[in-house]
Amino acid sequence: MNQPILEMMNISKAFNGITVLDNVDFTLRKGEVHALMGGNGAGKSTLMKILTGIYTADSGEILIEGKRVSINSIDDANKNNISMIFQEFSLIPTLTVAQNIFLTREKRTSFGLLNDKESEKKTEALLKELGVDIKPSDIVQELGVGYWQMTEIAKALSQEAKILVMDEPTSSLTKTETVVLFDFINKLKAKGYSIIYISHRMDEIFQICDRITILRDGRYITTETCSETDLDTVIQHIVGREFDKAFEWQERPYLTDVPPIFEVKNLNAGDKLQDINLAIQPGEIVGIAGLMGSGRTELVRSLFGIDPIDSGEIYVDGKKRPIKSAGDAIKAGIALIPEDRRMQGLVLQHSVKDNMILPILSKVKRGLFIDNKKSNEISNQLVQKLNIKTDNIFKTSGLLSGGNQQKIVLAKWLANDPTVLLLDEPTIGVDIGAKTEIIDVIRELAESGKAILVVSSELPELLAMSDRVVVMHEGKIKKEIKRKEIKSEEDLEYAIQGF
Repeated sequence: MNQPILEMMNISKAFNGITVLDNVDFTLRKGEVHALMGGNGAGKSTLMKILTGIYTADSGEILIEGKRVSINSIDDANKNNISMIFQEFSLIPTLTVAQNIFLTREKRTSFGLLNDKESEKKTEALLKELGVDIKPSDIVQELGVGYWQMTEIAKALSQEAKILVMDEPTSSLTKTETVVLFDFINKLKAKGYSIIYISHRMDEIFQICDRITILRDGRYITTETCSETDLDTVIQHIVGREFDKAFEWQERPYLTDVPPIFEVKNLNAGDKLQDINLAIQPGEIVGIAGLMGSGRTELVRSLFGIDPIDSGEIYVDGKKRPIKSAGDAIKAGIALIPEDRRMQGLVLQHSVKDNMILPILSKVKRGLFIDNKKSNEISNQLVQKLNIKTDNIFKTSGLLSGGNQQKIVLAKWLANDPTVLLLDEPTIGVDIGAKTEIIDVIRELAESGKAILVVSSELPELLAMSDRVVVMHEGKIKKEIKRKEIKSEEDLEYAIQGF
């Protein structure tokens, strides 16, 4: 049995008198991939920020290879060979792989000038050792996203990191890129590197991880060996109750003998979308499935007026609506929950309240000023309705967990009471508890008579929500399937791959 390379014992942390970690234990062995899991507010991020020197623990101790260490800064973490690879890439696209790896640590000549050749030589040796098939002179923006991730890892290892924390490393990767990354991670394991792996994708955890540690509400719950547990058990530990089968599809009644509430006719947008025809009934949820690059995101962006439409017609409630901008879409009763909540859905530096009232400023004004009483009331109602975990509506949105941020994006559009909801990857990067809550909200919105169009790469969630699934390929709708005709996730995967 491998000895621990890292032990975190009785770690506690409180902010403003509120305990977020309560005597948490975590142990990492040499040469293992160890999943850290838990719902929103479980304490995963805080624990890892303590490990990497962003926060300092109020109490507890950290041991590296059996020796007690003090980690009070990022420099302390680096000195102890600990590095974190964040979900958002930190690379500069216009620089080479070598220049990114040695950024701020550039090799220099005896005259103090940059020595790119020396950086490239060291990078080449590192990439060869790691078995990464890219060149030090490659420009990062010309590489696939999977190689961006490997460059980030190589950058960390160039600083002699032995413990790597990976935060949602596959969130931007295709299935093929994920397979390549997992092969790379297995090579790192074989070389003795130790990896803490944070992901909400359950299938990945069982593919790549050796053990799982689960936190809930700031407390340590359990550590399980992946080969000796199963999905249902893990979910029960995360949510603290029997899994309520939120991902099981239930056939829902909706109006089929009335005109569509949302209709797209002969829509074209350059070479991205070709001859799109789609109709959604009041209360119907239509799922969009397809491979990366199939046109799914391009479709919802065009319907919301972000990307220009060359030709075609859009109807809402039977009325033809010219959509040439996001403002036109909002006036027509269309809302978009975008794929990237942090970059496109929220102003992270603004409060929960400020984000929620952005689309309805005209409705909460009193003269030239915001009616604080009315806007506070609306914001608090939405926080309660969507079970958003925040101290108050004035808290900075960027400080909340991914699942709660996603709920804010959803809430701000609900405040506008749209007729049509376009959702692009609504459950990406959120924990199992938040996924079930978001799916329940989407079902409730459909039951209130709205038209819902959902894009998702997460096939279990897509199948749980949809009444009908549309398969796209190369910018075209290739197939429409009623949900009750899809017997399994494999059936839908086959339909997606069948072109």
